[in-house]
Amino acid sequence: MKSNRYANWAIQLLVWLGAGLMLFPLYLTVTVALKKPGEGGNIMTFPKEIYFGNFKQAVELGRYFEGLLNSTFITVISLFLIILFGASTAYGISRSHSKSSRLLYYFFISGMFVPFQVLMLPLLKQISAVGLLNKYGVILLYTTYSLFQSVFLYTGYLKSIPKELEEAAQVDGYGPFRLFWKIIFPLLKPMTATLIILNTIWIWNDFLLPLVMLSDPGEYTLPLLQYVFQTQYSTDFSLAFASYLLVMLPILLVYSGLQKYIINGIVSGAVK
Repeated sequence: MKSNRYANWAIQLLVWLGAGLMLFPLYLTVTVALKKPGEGGNIMTFPKEIYFGNFKQAVELGRYFEGLLNSTFITVISLFLIILFGASTAYGISRSHSKSSRLLYYFFISGMFVPFQVLMLPLLKQISAVGLLNKYGVILLYTTYSLFQSVFLYTGYLKSIPKELEEAAQVDGYGPFRLFWKIIFPLLKPMTATLIILNTIWIWNDFLLPLVMLSDPGEYTLPLLQYVFQTQYSTDFSLAFASYLLVMLPILLVYSGLQKYIINGIVSGAVK
């Protein structure tokens, strides 16, 4: 009994320690963002007077709404294409028993082990050759590379759905297209939510791909605008940290709305 009690205490201690390590940077970001520009003192202490002017200046100087519109457009369109092609491709693979479908499945799995940085330059040259060095080219690359993960997870999740549902729907006169979108796709809701969370976090926070693909400042995403903002105002940490919190806010709202699905989706897709 004592050994179990000590083990529980150790687990709780590790949990609280891990939570503290994750929340500490957020605490520093909030406290610094709420301080007046140039306010000295210990950065770990809460500001003596809460100052919200940093957020207003960050919106104006960092072109926040312009970057928000670009990031939202790229993220939403990319997610739509990832879910559309990932779910339909995985359904075809999971319900086919041919050798070609198995080879296609292994192809998608192998793509997950190739770092994006390895493929970035060849893809960049191909995209440049067809004149897509813009936000549409960025969407195309996000969709292409994310298909490896989405097909893998969707295929694993589809194996847990009984085929009797499809047979019953076919008896009722459902064709393949209607069967998939009316019967199968609604059952993929946990996995779809998982993929939305994972890919939203990646696409929204990605810096490298927009950096090499976007040359027009009017198409810059929020991470790119934060980079420019930081180089110009690197000494004003209160202003910079306020802008970081503004960038984090949309992604936190998405995660808080879908986080109940993520564990169930990942476990079902990877294990079943």
